[in-house]
Amino acid sequence: MSQPNSDTDTNIQLNQNDANVDNFTNQIKQHEENIEFLNSQSNRLSESVLDLQVGLGRYHSGNVVTSDNGNGAFRTEEETVEQILKKQNSAASIFCWIKANTQTSNLAFVKDALGVVATLARVVNDDLSRILSEYVGLETMLAIVCSTNEGVKALEKYDPEGTINCNGGLHGIGSSIGKVINGRFVVICLEDLRPFVGGFVDEDPQKKLAIPKPKFPNGECPPGFLDYAVNMIHLDSNRLSYLTTTGHGLRETLFYSLFSRLQIYKTRNEMMLALPCITDGALSLDGGMIKKSGIFACGSRNDVEVKFPLIGGESDVPPDYTEAEGMVRRLKWETSKLAADIQREQQLLDFRKSNSTSQD
Repeated sequence: MSQPNSDTDTNIQLNQNDANVDNFTNQIKQHEENIEFLNSQSNRLSESVLDLQVGLGRYHSGNVVTSDNGNGAFRTEEETVEQILKKQNSAASIFCWIKANTQTSNLAFVKDALGVVATLARVVNDDLSRILSEYVGLETMLAIVCSTNEGVKALEKYDPEGTINCNGGLHGIGSSIGKVINGRFVVICLEDLRPFVGGFVDEDPQKKLAIPKPKFPNGECPPGFLDYAVNMIHLDSNRLSYLTTTGHGLRETLFYSLFSRLQIYKTRNEMMLALPCITDGALSLDGGMIKKSGIFACGSRNDVEVKFPLIGGESDVPPDYTEAEGMVRRLKWETSKLAADIQREQQLLDFRKSNSTSQD
């Protein structure tokens, strides 16, 4: 019986080792090339965003607007924040104080949070501001809006027993400035909201949602119908350019979640005549309110202390501005996706390198 050829086995083993080394080397090289390519793409997008933002900045600097609502009254976002700060032991007031303070504005939950609901949109007049704010309710007007679940988790910490740790998160900052959050507070996580399924109104600078107008069986739109509430809020450029990780904006996530297909009418009488067309509720500028089909809100109006601020000056913008703003929005989203790709490639590269080292 012949004996195994040890020299042949050794050569085969060496060849396999060489092949494995070559394979690991090629894989590492491929990941390094992928990272280099993705970084170059990311840098290119960042430069494009910067160029566009410079142009947008020039437009803003040459078009300063005021906040006169036509009645000599002013209500800016800053004044809305002042009203929030008066709710001294609320989570929203503590959050606004933290955001305005340079020493605390870099905290994790501040970076992830977009702000308080009342500060994230504007409306065209005081009547609309009053009725929308009343419909949403004070608790939700003071809700803190976070981009991700990580931001929500950072707001409030818990002990192993499940009780709130008053030395962590928003409670901890509040305690340090002599404020205690009373009761519960609402936090909205954008990545968990179901967005509007549908398109946008063509060539609309505000990216309004393409929701079909209500119609009677004869095909006519109800008299006095103005628009859907979700399309009657105005988003400033920085809010308009915001996108979630899935590529959705504030209108189709946050505000569609708050208003759905809530309809707005000029008068209560016109709203009541439109009842056959109302499914998700309706409001009128003179105080009428239908929560949803079959549920009416009667009695005196509840004037909510914290309201949406008003649009200042002309809201119309030139087409080239709108196009640039939309491009910034899309490029920022693409940049965020590239960053995720780069992180994934780096993790694969580190994994290959560690495996290659263990084979030596």
